[in-house]
Amino acid sequence: MSTARTVTNEQLLAPRRRSFGKWFADTGWRHVIAIVVSAFALFPLLYVLSASLNPKGTLTGSNRLFSAIGIDSYVRILSDPQNPYGLWFLNTLLIAVITGASTVFIGALAAYAFSRMRFTGRRVGLVTIVVVQMFPQLLAVVAIFLLMTTLGDWFPAIGLNTHTGLILVYLGGALGVNTYLMYGFFNTLPIELDEAARIDGAGHARIFFTMILPLVAPILAVVALLSFIGTVNEYVIASIMLVDVDKQTLVVGLTKLVANPRYADWSAFSAGAVMAAVPVMVLFLFLQKYIVGGLTAGATKG
Repeated sequence: MSTARTVTNEQLLAPRRRSFGKWFADTGWRHVIAIVVSAFALFPLLYVLSASLNPKGTLTGSNRLFSAIGIDSYVRILSDPQNPYGLWFLNTLLIAVITGASTVFIGALAAYAFSRMRFTGRRVGLVTIVVVQMFPQLLAVVAIFLLMTTLGDWFPAIGLNTHTGLILVYLGGALGVNTYLMYGFFNTLPIELDEAARIDGAGHARIFFTMILPLVAPILAVVALLSFIGTVNEYVIASIMLVDVDKQTLVVGLTKLVANPRYADWSAFSAGAVMAAVPVMVLFLFLQKYIVGGLTAGATKG
């Protein structure tokens, strides 16, 4: 008589229980790292939010998160006539939206030309616009100031202390990394699409606007988001370009609140920073479905 045990299908399909050590060595350590990184990233955000709700206006009183809660700092920064936060907010949105949209359009045109056309200096031009972006903005501050001062003498509408002049300076650096990023994405589109359209009599403009742009919407969304965030957070160029209080952006205006260490209103500064983050968060959530595809697809083909 056989003494072999009969193994049922249920026993074969039942999941095997792993020991804690084996689970931790396999995947558990990843969860620990994710929790630590998340806490490291969320703590500054919670600290700024706590400081914005602290009615004392100091950072030392915000060491204990949410120990005191009030909206005094929000009321103070929104009602202070010497610090027109609402006007700074509108100025920032105006400059960021125009710069972002123009950057996407100019970069898409350049990327299409580099991707689909063959001309003398194409490779050198593509490498040059990327190399130029490696130099920090700080090196060009003096040159930009002198250039805009001289230009303002001839054309005051685009000189110093004008939003138009600041937008033009930002657009001057619109090429570079953004163009190279879109160039990689444009290369993922088969050239046969263009050839078929040209056989039907379509020119470059029609191909670009009716065929290419709808297909590259993910990378356009990514570039628009990066340009918007970069413009909102930019301080160096905006601080030398915008002099009048009513023309300044949020970053320049809020910096003045904490410029003097003896009278720094950190609570109002934190409140302004929290409200300034709302447009960026809204835009990020709106474009979220395009971001992953836009950042990864461009790396599949150079």
